[in-house]
Amino acid sequence: MTDTTEVGNQLRLDLLREALPYIQRFKGKTFVVKFSGKVTEDHAGLISLAEELALLYQVGIRVCVVHGGGKQLTELAQKMGVEQTIIEGRRVTDDETLEMAKMIFAGKINTDILAALRHRGVEAVGLSGVDGNIVHAERRPPKEVVNLETGESEHVDFGHVGDILEINARLLTVLLDQGYLPVVSSLGADAEGKVFNINADTIASAIAIQLKAEKLVLLSDVDGIYLRAGEPQTKLSRLTADEAAGLIEKGSASGGMIPKLQSIVELLRRGVKSAHIINGNSRNALLAEVFTDKGTGTMIVSEPGALATGS
Repeated sequence: MTDTTEVGNQLRLDLLREALPYIQRFKGKTFVVKFSGKVTEDHAGLISLAEELALLYQVGIRVCVVHGGGKQLTELAQKMGVEQTIIEGRRVTDDETLEMAKMIFAGKINTDILAALRHRGVEAVGLSGVDGNIVHAERRPPKEVVNLETGESEHVDFGHVGDILEINARLLTVLLDQGYLPVVSSLGADAEGKVFNINADTIASAIAIQLKAEKLVLLSDVDGIYLRAGEPQTKLSRLTADEAAGLIEKGSASGGMIPKLQSIVELLRRGVKSAHIINGNSRNALLAEVFTDKGTGTMIVSEPGALATGS
């Protein structure tokens, strides 16, 4: 055996030793993992990510996946010639956009994730928030929004965008108790059966609260939270809920990061232990965030003292 091979083997064994206390700590705990559409569009990346989820699943962590699909929805809308409007990180959803969202979210993306998980021996179940009345929602009322370019207030009707009234986690709990991995797309409905497009981060956060999850992990296309967009050296490795709220108030957070942070702050104040923003396109990012001391993304906790406990 060469010295290089011996060093490589030793490194792998050291990583297993480092992971052991985390495996012991999280066995039987619930993780909610949210995918963005950008994470799921690359087949090789999705297969790799399914392997990481399979490892969490095999060591006894209860995993619930929530996914959106905004990138794929935008691409389909462009092909169909349906104009899209995004305001404060939220998509205005007209009749045509809602029909496309049903096809993309509850159809293609959900099935692709299930197929990747099946490839790794995971017994996954595909759902939308409409199944089992998981996501009970109401239509978002029109609201006044300040246009950041003009500084003027505009009256915006978001169309078929929903706000969550209640999460019914009974079906999810049954599936998790029976050893299944639920995969939930970001749709919900009201009592009359009207379907709404709902922000996937918001659904993931609400489900994490209802399931009393140990962690919410948001897989994004960035390595974490940056003080200044596009400047890797300004990445924040760990911060508290109060510090996250401060980023919004000071204007350091913008665009789609605003609703993401708002959801995180809310769930941390309602019992979820920690939230993580990591790059879902980076191989082994999920495993490194969960099973190593250093992690890879940004970890947000409810109180300053929790930062000392690591991942």
